[in-house]
Amino acid sequence: MGEFRLQTERLILRDWEERDLEAFAAMCADPRVMATLGPVMDKDATAALLDRVKAIAETHGHSFWALERRADGAFLGWCGLIRGLDGPIEGKAEIGWRLAFDGWGQGYAREAAEATLDWGFRHLADDTIWAITAASNHRSWGLMERLGMVRHPDLDFDHPRVAHGSPLKRHVTYSIGRP
Repeated sequence: MGEFRLQTERLILRDWEERDLEAFAAMCADPRVMATLGPVMDKDATAALLDRVKAIAETHGHSFWALERRADGAFLGWCGLIRGLDGPIEGKAEIGWRLAFDGWGQGYAREAAEATLDWGFRHLADDTIWAITAASNHRSWGLMERLGMVRHPDLDFDHPRVAHGSPLKRHVTYSIGRP
């Protein structure tokens, strides 16, 4: 598999590099970033997550890619596609994103997600790309809707990997069809 690199006007989505771990670990340790994603993560947990993401890329040829700003190479987070692991989207193409706090509110997530959706519909056979998020993650809901995704309330679910009693247990489900 060749090196993955997808460029937009302001961003680069690419394969992960060793240099990304420190910035990614800082992002995953930020309570503002993790408030609607799960508990903050230490560096070891972040490294293990990164290993899983890289393994997904090796298996499927795509994953959540590192996201950097073209202007200065600053690490901004991740965006990409995996095969859904749980709930109603298990095995289906799932888009996801996670941005460092200092990248919020600048349109980076939307720009990266639009490029990812375009890539997905050009390279995958799926006619639909799905997204899930905690019911309390209104920022992601908003982005899903700005992307043209449609909510499926009948597919909302309690995420099996989230602890019982957690305010993040309930998840909402969105999708977008091939243009």
